[in-house]
Amino acid sequence: MTAADLDTVHALELSLFPIDAWPAQMFRDELAQTDTRRYLVAEIFTPRGPRIVGYAGLMCVLPIADVQTIAVEPAHEGRGIGSALLTALIDEATRRGADDVLLEVRRDNPRAQALYLRFGFEQIHVRPRYYRDGVDALIMRKQLSAPARSDGNGHADDGATDDTPRGGTA
Repeated sequence: MTAADLDTVHALELSLFPIDAWPAQMFRDELAQTDTRRYLVAEIFTPRGPRIVGYAGLMCVLPIADVQTIAVEPAHEGRGIGSALLTALIDEATRRGADDVLLEVRRDNPRAQALYLRFGFEQIHVRPRYYRDGVDALIMRKQLSAPARSDGNGHADDGATDDTPRGGTA
């Protein structure tokens, strides 16, 4: 996503989320934080040129990444666009070294919940009345790195064997 995309993205935001739409300035502020943010658009190609039909954003402040937003125009749902955007966000979180990816999803949005479950997210909490219209948010998490295991003697087991590098460069 670039500044040139913001008018189109904001118009899509207003149509998709009339109650909870982000102000246009919020998108500008998010794009300006390149050290911790990554925003994407999904385009289709039409005879008149490319047209934005979806967008997504990620905030990554280690060790956590957070899906800030993800949206697809209803006419283009079910075509893999949401999956492609979510895959790109997870890949970015992994590239940046995040341990977990978190997100909030409306309790009354089973389609989005199903997408996140397919990608390995699990519900970890509920934020009652999180959205402006009083709907709860389900907090979901996908672990990107396995937590350290104990060997029973108080020693962390990182899964490495004697011939596995434990740090440094290969």
